[in-house]
Amino acid sequence: MDRSISARRVATLVDGFDRCPAYAGLADALVLLIGDGRIAAGARLPSERELTEALRVSRTTVTRAYAAVRDSGYAEARRGSGTYTRVPGGPSRAHDRALLPGQDDRDAIDLNCAAPFAPPQIATAYAEAATMLPAYLGGHGYFPAGLPELQAAIAALYDARGLPTDPAQVMVTPGALSGVSIVAQALTGRGDRVLVDVPGYPNAAERLRSAGARLVTTEVDPDGWDLDATAARLRQVTPRLAYLIPDFHNPTGLLMSDEERERYAADLRRGHVTPIVDESHVMLALEGQELPRPFAAHAPDAVTVGSTSKGFWGGLRVGWVRAPLGLMEQLTRARVTLDLGVPVMEQLAVLRLLTDHEPILREHRAHLREQRDALVAGLGAALPGWRFRVPAGGLSLWCELPGPGGGPGRGLGIALAEEAERHGVIIAPGPVFAPDGGLDRFVRVPYTRRVEELDRAVARIAAAWEVVTARQAPASRSAGRVMVA
Repeated sequence: MDRSISARRVATLVDGFDRCPAYAGLADALVLLIGDGRIAAGARLPSERELTEALRVSRTTVTRAYAAVRDSGYAEARRGSGTYTRVPGGPSRAHDRALLPGQDDRDAIDLNCAAPFAPPQIATAYAEAATMLPAYLGGHGYFPAGLPELQAAIAALYDARGLPTDPAQVMVTPGALSGVSIVAQALTGRGDRVLVDVPGYPNAAERLRSAGARLVTTEVDPDGWDLDATAARLRQVTPRLAYLIPDFHNPTGLLMSDEERERYAADLRRGHVTPIVDESHVMLALEGQELPRPFAAHAPDAVTVGSTSKGFWGGLRVGWVRAPLGLMEQLTRARVTLDLGVPVMEQLAVLRLLTDHEPILREHRAHLREQRDALVAGLGAALPGWRFRVPAGGLSLWCELPGPGGGPGRGLGIALAEEAERHGVIIAPGPVFAPDGGLDRFVRVPYTRRVEELDRAVARIAAAWEVVTARQAPASRSAGRVMVA
């Protein structure tokens, strides 16, 4: 049976669309709604007459808007039946066998990867980038530092945040993790100590370890950083580098205050420790709050890595390194041993996105906020014994599992992740985020899927938790899943 959406519902969803000109604003709003799933693929849109009345616009406005949506590939006309939504390329997603190797993974809800889906503006950015590409085809196409225009656009982001930045301080990379790899290649020698957070982003820790570093750890509590303990750890282990995520920390979602940044930077400076600052989540302030100044504003020697993967889309594979000018030659020499630059097309697409990024980010944050609130409500209702802090940004909840009698959970994170897979949902247990093991009383649950998927995921996790707590036996998997975000 055909699905349909009422004119009243469409009018509610597109409320406030840009009316200069109205048909273009309405078309853009419809494409956005279809692209992010709030209007389902395959749904019949209201007739032009019905939508004209609901929106109180001219019939010509709706006719031209529907034509523009069809031209963009997000709708199709069916003779005698009406206009139906579609998603270019089809609604099904391709799966990577490295991330989802299991036979049943195609039907599972993947909450192992904390990364959002692409907004419709991505396709527009690529289309505009294609018109810019011919200007670059007469050259060799290698830009180890990045397109100068994109370097300038990224530098402008830091300028706007109160950290003056010369475009020559920016190197464009294939994502933030690639930036960490470049910094590790340039600044670490075999046996150098590098301080990392526990919990923390596992791929960055492993990349530093692969570069020959000896990882030393400092704990991040679910409710904040213990900077007294971190300062003591710095004095004890005297690391060369420290990798930290002060902006919506992965996986806890914590945000370090200006005062904490100033103090931490001073401690690092006293110990002659160079900070590697991961700002992958800095664009994801979900409450509209003003963010603290960049960590590098307190630590001029900091090397900062950033990314478009969380603010826009992981498929762009565009990130950057911002570093002191005196380090750029050393970083460039290290970089060309790993890769020779980001594809020009992707750099041009990101340049287009950054030209007017705030409206895209505003929509993106609104969706994440809605999804976060739905996940918080769902877990609170289905699993009231679970403890978590509601983050003001980022992409996930860091959930502490209760043990017998409501106390801390013991060895249940891996068991829950294993059982949840049997119930059709994939989540990451706490030990994934601990280089030396531990944290099995935690799981990370991202809110990067649509609300209806999160609702189904919570029901499946709750069913899996019931099985795990009934047997109260820890599990141990010989091989974990590949994590990218």
